[in-house]
Amino acid sequence: QVQLVESGGGLVQAGGSLRLSCAVSGRTLSTIAMGWFRQAPGKEREFVAAIRGLGVGTVYADSVKGRFTISRDNAKNTLFLQMNSLEPDDTADYYCAARRTWSLSRTANEYDYWGQGTQVTVSS
Repeated sequence: QVQLVESGGGLVQAGGSLRLSCAVSGRTLSTIAMGWFRQAPGKEREFVAAIRGLGVGTVYADSVKGRFTISRDNAKNTLFLQMNSLEPDDTADYYCAARRTWSLSRTANEYDYWGQGTQVTVSS
């Protein structure tokens, strides 16, 4: 059974930074693709970033490229999302997700496991 537990959300002023964590159990993190998605109130869930398994390739949504960084600590089986230069439009619930395979994806329905989400609020 794969479990994902996010943490690190909170309230931050525009221009500030937050680091989200996603603790993974039940699978070896280094072998599977992982992603971060977000959902703002009244909006659909959208892709933020993904990292492939068995390697270090990453992809980002255009809206966060250059500001957010996805990474993982294989020893701790933990995924991270470093978010810098936060903007009010980044306000959302953030979810980590895992695939059963190593190939990354931008598509939510290609992910097999999801965390419960962590809330990020950016004030202007």
